[in-house]
Amino acid sequence: MATTHQVSIENMTYNPNSLSVTAGDTVVWTNKMSMAHTATADDGSFDSGSIARNKTFSHTFNSAGAVPYHCDFHPDMMGRIDVRASG
Repeated sequence: MATTHQVSIENMTYNPNSLSVTAGDTVVWTNKMSMAHTATADDGSFDSGSIARNKTFSHTFNSAGAVPYHCDFHPDMMGRIDVRASG
């Protein structure tokens, strides 16, 4: 069964910074800061656009593999989603 995972954007970091999920799972990013941020895959597979304070972005990961991501506005903010094959 697919699971929903949470990532908070706070203190200029993604929390958790690294997350392991199973293909078919969804990750929801919530911006808890007063400034806007993005969650943008390095490989272009997803891009949240600007996430305002207390707003969310979600993405469902359907393919196994490592997906590093970053904030377009703050390049030092980086995270990673590791997607395991389902079954």
